[in-house]
Amino acid sequence: MRILFVHQNFPGQFRHAARALAAAGHEVVALGIHTRGMPDMRCVRYRVNPPPQPSALEPARDFETKIARGLACAQAMQQLKEKGFDPDVVVAHPGWGEALFCKDVWPTARLLVFAEFYYGGQGSDFGFDPEFHRPGLLAQHRLRLKNTALLHALATADGGYAPTRWQHAQIPPPLRSRFDVIFDGIDTRTAAPDAQAWLSLRRDGVRLNAGDEVLTFVNRNLEPYRGFHVFMRALPAILKARPRAHCLIVGGDSVSYGQPPAGGGTWRQKLLQELTPDLPMDRVHFLGILPYRDYLRVLQVSACHVYLTYPFVLSWSCVEALSAGCVVVGSRTPPVQEFIEHGHNGWLVDFFDRDALVAQVVEVLANPGAQMALRERARQGVVEQYDLQGRCLGPLLELILGHRPAQVFPADKVGAPT
Repeated sequence: MRILFVHQNFPGQFRHAARALAAAGHEVVALGIHTRGMPDMRCVRYRVNPPPQPSALEPARDFETKIARGLACAQAMQQLKEKGFDPDVVVAHPGWGEALFCKDVWPTARLLVFAEFYYGGQGSDFGFDPEFHRPGLLAQHRLRLKNTALLHALATADGGYAPTRWQHAQIPPPLRSRFDVIFDGIDTRTAAPDAQAWLSLRRDGVRLNAGDEVLTFVNRNLEPYRGFHVFMRALPAILKARPRAHCLIVGGDSVSYGQPPAGGGTWRQKLLQELTPDLPMDRVHFLGILPYRDYLRVLQVSACHVYLTYPFVLSWSCVEALSAGCVVVGSRTPPVQEFIEHGHNGWLVDFFDRDALVAQVVEVLANPGAQMALRERARQGVVEQYDLQGRCLGPLLELILGHRPAQVFPADKVGAPT
């Protein structure tokens, strides 16, 4: 079978499926702007020519940018077609507009889209945090138009999938039944507990071992969407109550979602400027962006891991932390509640309740022995429900190859083992 993967930053979420299909002997081609080569497949890059001048209608500019991406992608597809490549199936991430014109180039190819996130005005990230976002009518207009490219992709697709039930529920009801729920999958053999794990912070002259009082926080980038401001404002009280604890913070200083701070700089700079007088900086360690192996060691030495998020796409790191046997204190927001049941495999607090976050983290750090059963259930739940090889990859390959999975997540209760 001939399979084309379309992703701006390939491989992205398609890494495991593309690799498995290529290894099985299928002809796999990847198309994107920033593609990284993988074994046994051809990777093709294309360039986007932005509009010479932005639209006079400000709310239309986002869609205009996505049209430009879609046109560039379609041109690259046409070039592939002219060279004799006609895929049986196209698997596309529609978030940047690349899926807009797939059917115009290959009308008979089966189009599957990765339905990562459909923006909504109620119950999701929009207007969730009043400190940074007080939406007016124009912002609501922008949000509605932001879904335009997604609607085209969802409407023309032959099917597809969303990674979680909550993300699936954001798809408009008339289209929802055509999409499956298939989680990306966690390599639970790699993201696993290690009682012998240790981490050396040479710059700070500190060595931390599994079993030490280590508080961890991980984001791709440190920003409000992932609760960085809430965590940092809770940190002085946590470290005052636990004078032997060290805090490891992993993440970059760019912005993945939302906006940078008003007035410039980074969110880390802004929060440190606000909080440094109250923080024992010899026990707060910013590690930046780490290689995967070092990132896993951070999770393996963690005594308490905090994961906070707006109602938005769930981070892989949350599920990897559970897989590594971390005690996760998470935000009581829908994406997290799908994976964590309070008191069963983790702890939940209101996203904005700083005092509750402090109390819960201090309790976990003060009583590590009481968390052992919870750690085991956290690990067990991921192995049983979200393991890459045992649970997730097979149904995704079946979907791509033409066999719609009947059910992916059999648990009826959030966080409960199967």
